[in-house]
Amino acid sequence: MNATRPTAHGNQKRGEMSALDTPVCDLLGCRYPIVLAGMGGVARSELVAAVTAAGGFGFLGMVRESPALIAAEVEAVRAQGHQCFGVNLIPAATPPELLEAELATIIALAVPVVALFWDIDPAVVRRLREAGITVVYQVGSIEEGKAAVAAGAQILIAQGVEAGGHVRGTRPLFELLSELVRAVDVPVLAAGGIVDGAEVAAALALGAEGAVLGTAMIATREAFAHDLHKERLLAAGGDETVLTDAFHINWPAGARVRVIDGPVTQGRYGDPLVEERRTIGWEDGRPIFLFSTDSPLRSTTGDLADMALYAGMGVGRLTKMTTAGRRLSRLVEDAEALLQPLTAGATTALASPVCFAGINPDYMGYLDHDALLAALADLRRDAAAALQTARRGTALQRHYVHWLIALRQLVTELAGSDPGPGGGAPIAGAEPGTRLIASTRALMPKIFEERVRQVLETLLSAYAALPPAPAADDAPTPPETPRASAR
Repeated sequence: MNATRPTAHGNQKRGEMSALDTPVCDLLGCRYPIVLAGMGGVARSELVAAVTAAGGFGFLGMVRESPALIAAEVEAVRAQGHQCFGVNLIPAATPPELLEAELATIIALAVPVVALFWDIDPAVVRRLREAGITVVYQVGSIEEGKAAVAAGAQILIAQGVEAGGHVRGTRPLFELLSELVRAVDVPVLAAGGIVDGAEVAAALALGAEGAVLGTAMIATREAFAHDLHKERLLAAGGDETVLTDAFHINWPAGARVRVIDGPVTQGRYGDPLVEERRTIGWEDGRPIFLFSTDSPLRSTTGDLADMALYAGMGVGRLTKMTTAGRRLSRLVEDAEALLQPLTAGATTALASPVCFAGINPDYMGYLDHDALLAALADLRRDAAAALQTARRGTALQRHYVHWLIALRQLVTELAGSDPGPGGGAPIAGAEPGTRLIASTRALMPKIFEERVRQVLETLLSAYAALPPAPAADDAPTPPETPRASAR
């Protein structure tokens, strides 16, 4: 089906409707709900334009930048024909006078969307909303999400502890996401270690309306990051990132960052909180100090390896340099393939309650309509829990995406309406993946609906065909203890 999308900011996106299409695409004015994180210094006009041209949505990372640079970067994106993009600001990490100048510039330029992060600042949200700007807030907890919505945020970003850069979240992304989408009434995007289409599909299956990419887009030709940073990302393994508060200059006290492990995080330079500041590099005439939050950019010189090399926990699955457009297109293709329901193309209609009128399901040992819906809802809860706890980047994770998508479609057809995201508190006891398979097998003899049996049999067969996996594949990513800075 061809789609013409009128957006809140005037753009129109035409083309085949994507399996990734969600309501947030209308709010942002993009074809795919794939969002470039507003990484300070790294996400400049070249990268934002490339992501936007490929159908995604980009945020310029303008944290603590001058009004002149903001204006120049905004105009550079518009000069390439793009109108739907945003700017990222962090009030808590910006001097008040500079923040005021940044806000005035963004409002004067009629930037359509602004993303905010760290402490919730209702006054900033209110000012942007009054100017007709869509406000996105990145949060790390349910409480923060509710506070941001109460302040006026129209879209939330759920940030998991797997994220690179400054990390607000303390919980695994999919665990936080599953709860947040049920706790608020605004669209939620997922952020934290997402580098491929399987992760995007998993986030959407758990109720997100899109995904935010950071590390995956640093490792592209258009990113303004220094080549050394990009090379380190492509060489790093998934276990080479650490959470630390060693890089702290220019940010509120205690703020943690996820970076590639190196001399600073290993304590080779002593106490990060010493008052004396040591210059280790320069950025356009500005000194960069040891323990600063600055990451090395194209225009940075000095001891680059001692600067903050931000990276999320998905970094180990990035191995090749490419363009932003190609990375996004490949990601979309993979996610769309996973999100195609196993029931697509079926010709047998599911029965309504009326269809059970001529039989006695209880007498014949089958579940009636309502009981079948309840049983499928239980399976969806277990599938969501299994997806949350499966090790990311594995075949098992991809498999559980299929379960959630197929079960959601079955419940939608039986109930006559979309049931919304699956999930809920998992039942205590067996590991959710084990319980999902056992419950499905036990349910099979009780199902009167041939179509439902066929779908569940397909899922069980696919599970049985999975290659043997290490025991860790069935275990959640272990919680990480932040590395204490040397004192």
